[in-house]
Amino acid sequence: MNYRHSYHAGSFTDVVKHVILTALITSLYRKDTPFCYIDTHAGTGYYDLFSEFSKKTREYEGGIEKVIQQENPPPLVKRYLDCVHQVNNRLTASRFSSLRYYPGSPMIARCLSRAHDRIIACELQPQEYQALKSAFAGDKQVAVHHTDGFVGLKAFLPPRERRGIVLIDPPYEDPDEFTRIAHSLSYAIKRWETGIYAIWYPIKDKSSIEHYYRALKAAVSLPIFIIELTIYPDLPQHLNGCGLTVINPPWQFPESMKEILPWLWKTLTINSQGAYHTAMLK
Repeated sequence: MNYRHSYHAGSFTDVVKHVILTALITSLYRKDTPFCYIDTHAGTGYYDLFSEFSKKTREYEGGIEKVIQQENPPPLVKRYLDCVHQVNNRLTASRFSSLRYYPGSPMIARCLSRAHDRIIACELQPQEYQALKSAFAGDKQVAVHHTDGFVGLKAFLPPRERRGIVLIDPPYEDPDEFTRIAHSLSYAIKRWETGIYAIWYPIKDKSSIEHYYRALKAAVSLPIFIIELTIYPDLPQHLNGCGLTVINPPWQFPESMKEILPWLWKTLTINSQGAYHTAMLK
């Protein structure tokens, strides 16, 4: 695997993914019973925006940097930003650096978890796994596993908590990644039908997205909610935006997305290009 998320940390796609993840996790607060968060492709936990990788692409300038400069963000965005600030306050020695580190999905989940909730983070790439393990060293609420996340679904489902979220966010280096996701979901749902599954995907080519939808409908009979946001027009072989498909969307979650997506798009779009879209997959 050649993919290194350090190049893309804090990008507009990260912001979209993590604001939606924040909404999903906070929806579980409606009940006091514990939940389990499972991350199939967890990465390193957090990323240094001053690193050579981030400096090379500077994608964070079009993502988290834009969002963090906005006044009076919506409550969900503010909660997400609180997680970003918590990580920076903990890791940054200098009080003059307000944004140096960007938290990955498992760190966002950890910031939002309660004392009785649990996190399972899977990472296959050896260097990323070691960094992830170090990031959560001594944290008894987080279990870090050196494994393929799709294999991890077989090992860790169903969780003992019976409530929770699975985030599937592979690097999409394999052209058959969409098909593999659909097959893995078919198996996972048989083991844990009541879980919430959130699958992030890049929007580059419409035909591959349509193929993914067809594969998903064939594999899953549960409710599927689609969220998409683009900041560029439909340029071929270009990262125009990203989407998440949410299986078993929580109560009132679709309504919350209709409120938050216009703000995100207006903040992140380039010259009012692109669009945002939500729908139930039928």
